[in-house]
Amino acid sequence: MLIFDLSRPGRRNPAHAPAAEASADDIPPHLRRRQPPALPEVSELEAVRHYTRLSQRNFSIDTHFYPLGSCTMKYNPRACNSLAMLPGFLARHPLAPEALSQGFMACLWELQEMLAEVTGMAEVSLTPAAGAQGELAGVMMIRAYHRARGEEGRTEMLVPDAAHGTNPASAVMAGFTVREIPTDAEGDVDLEALRAAVGPRTAGLMLTNPSTLGVFERRIDEIARIVHDAGGLLYYDGANLNAILGKVRPGDMGFDVIHVNLHKTFATPHGGGGPGAGPVGVSARLAPFLPVPMVAREGERYRWLTEVDRPQTIGRLSAFAGNAGVLLRAYVYMRLVGREGMERIAEMATLNANYLLARLRAAGFEPAFPGRRATHEFILTLRRFAKEHGVTAMDFAKRLLDHGQHAPTTYFPLLVPECLLIEPTETESREALDRFVEAMAAIAEEARTQPERVREAPHTLPVRRLDDVRAARELDVALAEG
Repeated sequence: MLIFDLSRPGRRNPAHAPAAEASADDIPPHLRRRQPPALPEVSELEAVRHYTRLSQRNFSIDTHFYPLGSCTMKYNPRACNSLAMLPGFLARHPLAPEALSQGFMACLWELQEMLAEVTGMAEVSLTPAAGAQGELAGVMMIRAYHRARGEEGRTEMLVPDAAHGTNPASAVMAGFTVREIPTDAEGDVDLEALRAAVGPRTAGLMLTNPSTLGVFERRIDEIARIVHDAGGLLYYDGANLNAILGKVRPGDMGFDVIHVNLHKTFATPHGGGGPGAGPVGVSARLAPFLPVPMVAREGERYRWLTEVDRPQTIGRLSAFAGNAGVLLRAYVYMRLVGREGMERIAEMATLNANYLLARLRAAGFEPAFPGRRATHEFILTLRRFAKEHGVTAMDFAKRLLDHGQHAPTTYFPLLVPECLLIEPTETESREALDRFVEAMAAIAEEARTQPERVREAPHTLPVRRLDDVRAARELDVALAEG
């Protein structure tokens, strides 16, 4: 029901009405309304109930298990929100002088230092306003590095076929030609294909480890050696950092640059269109090219580093120092969990994923890489259900909604047929994981005995199965008249 359906002429909330009618004398006559706006006329209580009901129909991390693989939809501690909204932070103007911003700048400097430590990088810039922008910053720094060395001929960026879609997009935006590297049967980068691909045109390799296939690249040292021996650099997509947090650092694996998704690893809000934050860290040889501004500490004082201090910088990627509120939430989270807490994050993320994988496997589901253990996520392939019962991964996803479970990521990565990419994260309880297994097992039984019921799901939501193709091609979000 739309709020307009509740509207009745003359119904209003006088307690919130303005004390006096606003004057229109200062508005030119040709710009004044000739009739009142067609707004709904409801009481305050009706408005509150209407929007509360709508919110309760949403699936969210506050209300449901949200196992989106590659997205890390984990709980955001309320303490992080509360502390990031302290009056001194909220009231600070972005153009406030350094002398009046020392506390704020101290927090950002400490965040830079902590991120550098946990990633094994020499320096970090906080300015990118999203993970994808941090990714773009990383490949732009690789380009700037090669150009500064007079190697403009390095125009190829190598990208594994299991990479996030933003990887090739960022490389193309930075002016590179993308060359795809295949994955072998066990989920690792094909080393022979990599050796054949590198050469004098190689600018770098974009990689996440563990990969989007949910497995750790076991020969990462050799991968780094192959790329570096060819004169290229190694880029780390930080999407899966929570799987190794506190255990192993990308810098120690040989990576030269990394972007960090604060909304994935460090529990800042995720989804809803933003805001985001994607800090970038680099090894010493890329430090001159980091985006500005950054925070420097000189004695007991802090100051902004700008283009004057870093003349080789790739420039500014966001207004001021990035999304300050998101950065502060990540800072508080890191201070709350501490060094030992970060290790527990990786341990619990991996434990939850392997527990869920083992239970689903016992329930008859097929892992995409049965010989590998999960990292923080793993892939199931439902190709057997599709072949034998005509029930697809998308059908399972829709039916999960009837069980009060949000679906995992579907059909990504594309190289695994009928796949579900499942990430329980470290914040979910064993009971929550068990409920998900029970729902999946129940749907599997339905697929064998009542496949049409699964194919027609969902049955209990306000909106039933949509024609996704038609919705994309004939999008209509306007409210119909009448």
